[in-house]
Amino acid sequence: MNPCGRKRKCRNIDENHCEICFKPCGIKSSLLEKVVMYEDEMEAIRLADYESLYQQDCAQKMKISRTTFSRLIESARKKVADSLLNSKILEVQKR
Repeated sequence: MNPCGRKRKCRNIDENHCEICFKPCGIKSSLLEKVVMYEDEMEAIRLADYESLYQQDCAQKMKISRTTFSRLIESARKKVADSLLNSKILEVQKR
């Protein structure tokens, strides 16, 4: 068995979300904690919340299972909420 878990399945991402960063106004970046969101999580947010698609449709667009999409969107939403509620930097990166 692979000690690092299963090999990561390639996910279809239509938009380039890398190198995007959001931070609270009026506070120096050096004083803030950072939350890292990955590009597949940002794509999940875009499809589910911005495009208002059902999870099954989002999963098909990303070429992943619906349960995987469900875990992905839950993680993404938690990171956004943490960033907004706790005044943290939200940075989008590649995995």
